[in-house]
Amino acid sequence: MGRIFGLLGLVIVLGIGYYIYIRQAQTASSTTGTAAPKAAVDVTGVRMDLLSFANAERQEFALEAKYLSIDDLRAKGVNLPADHRGPYSYSSAVTDSGFRISAIADEQLPGAPKSLSITEKMEIETQ
Repeated sequence: MGRIFGLLGLVIVLGIGYYIYIRQAQTASSTTGTAAPKAAVDVTGVRMDLLSFANAERQEFALEAKYLSIDDLRAKGVNLPADHRGPYSYSSAVTDSGFRISAIADEQLPGAPKSLSITEKMEIETQ
């Protein structure tokens, strides 16, 4: 009788573990904000590119106390990502006190944001 309760307890614990695993897998897939794997890869790549652009801007500000456009940074020889990734194209708006680098999708991917942007605060915004 004790073995049956032990086996039943083991089955219940395994069932609970499986349920928790499935729930976390669903949550992890929804945190990217995309439904399609290609869109998830593109959005993750765009986020990494935006962080690279923002870090280059912050380094430029630390060196020369001014922000530069993406083209001006490239002209100075700064190693930056390409001008586009997947359906997203990059642009920058620079002022004396800050910058905004935007990635705007030429075509809408299902489940992917239309645009992403980053500012000098290093916060990525999606729309």
